[in-house]
Amino acid sequence: MKAAQQGDERFDVLIIGAGAAGMLCAMTAAQQGRSVLLLDHKRKLAEKIRISGGGRCNFTNLHAAPQHYLSHNPHFCRSALARYTPQHFITMLNRHGIGYHEKSPGQLFCDDGSEAIIAMLKTECDAAGVRWCTPGEVTQIGGGKGFCVMTTRGEYHAASLVIASGGLSIPKIGATPFGYKVAEQFGVPVTHLKPGLVPLSFHPQEWSIYAELAGVSLDAIVSFGKHSFRESLLFTHRGMSGPAILQISSYWEPGKPLSIDLFPDDDPHQLFSQHRAGKMLLDNFLAQYLPQRLANIIAGQWAENKPLNQCSEKELKRLADRLKNWQITPTGTLGYGKAEVTCGGVDTLALSSKTMECNEVPGLYFIGEVVDVTGQLGGYNFQWAWASGHAAGMAIRAQS
Repeated sequence: MKAAQQGDERFDVLIIGAGAAGMLCAMTAAQQGRSVLLLDHKRKLAEKIRISGGGRCNFTNLHAAPQHYLSHNPHFCRSALARYTPQHFITMLNRHGIGYHEKSPGQLFCDDGSEAIIAMLKTECDAAGVRWCTPGEVTQIGGGKGFCVMTTRGEYHAASLVIASGGLSIPKIGATPFGYKVAEQFGVPVTHLKPGLVPLSFHPQEWSIYAELAGVSLDAIVSFGKHSFRESLLFTHRGMSGPAILQISSYWEPGKPLSIDLFPDDDPHQLFSQHRAGKMLLDNFLAQYLPQRLANIIAGQWAENKPLNQCSEKELKRLADRLKNWQITPTGTLGYGKAEVTCGGVDTLALSSKTMECNEVPGLYFIGEVVDVTGQLGGYNFQWAWASGHAAGMAIRAQS
């Protein structure tokens, strides 16, 4: 890495945040002949890439499209996603000889681990001539004609400034509200922020009967409003996690219940009817379709655990309805410390969907998680980082 000299230097563009979006933007702008300085307050680059996918990095999703993203302006992401697709990133991987595999439909993971992705992006940045300032904490940003950025490593000037500092999720790896403060400084609106792709918690007293299920998982459909996800659901000591819960958490609104279908492939009422004459205890019958520990609790708490032939039609109908539509209201989430992303961000109505540049502040760009575009689980957020970074990198002009 070629480090920037300490002192007063001028660049076409200064990018704050050496994560997925920032590095993709830096290499793209430098490849267009722009002089680029990439700053980050941490010495280690791209910590979110490093820890993603258990270190395997789910770097994109082949099905990346606007319907897999949340935003107050749902069409905003369309342009960037169309101009930098998963295939563009795959082409770069192939050029570097980095293997990958499809784990779930559309979800691509790196064979060689997250470090290979980080090393590839660093190599591309270095080859294009990107200068680095890491670690370098920004102490002040001045506007006017271009931007003056004062840091603990010196003062730098640039015609354009890109904010790629991420959101509030996972503060232990360096997340801060920096990007939102920059937006505020320049009068750029920020939408409501909340943790996304995050486990949900429940009232301890209400949850006490389920807490002993910690570690139990099953296939389920979890719904909120018009959104439904069929994936694994995991019971925890404090509530629920697993892909289905993480997905719905981004849509869930406090104070409102979730609907959970514990029998996604079957009609439990029909199953009960077919076996009404049997003498099998209810918990053992349910254990044919559900984990035994969950079946025990359902039979003991939601109904009376007795042989099927002793259950009334009314009892079985009530239980079947609850198994297909378990209504339960979370008290909250486990917060940004356990969230994979931040929902909300810099208001997309203030940005150009083609360039990520602020409409009212020429030369100021926001990309990646700091923007009000949040992907679903499964590689969509990295694809937004690549696409938004590329859009800004291609648009940045040289100093006049």
